Amino acid sequence: MLRRKPTRLELKLDDTEEFESVKKELESRKKQRDEVDVVGVATSSEMSGASGGGTDGKTREQMIHERIGYKPHPKPNTLPSLFGNLQF
Repeated sequence: MLRRKPTRLELKLDDTEEFESVKKELESRKKQRDEVDVVGVATSSEMSGASGGGTDGKTREQMIHERIGYKPHPKPNTLPSLFGNLQF
């Protein structure tokens, strides 16, 4: 296989300015999305509270965990749970 010389990369001032502008734009979009999520969650909780089914003080993370079936609480490490019901 032929070996070639490493490619030289040059970082220009225009490149850094473009990077900063794209970075700021992405951050502003993220902030807007977060604000919409917070307002959307508040609106949906108000609507469900008005209809009779409240969120019972659950956080957004807890609602997501419940929806996907994730249970973050580990099982206790006791002998029956580790080895099952062994009978001799």
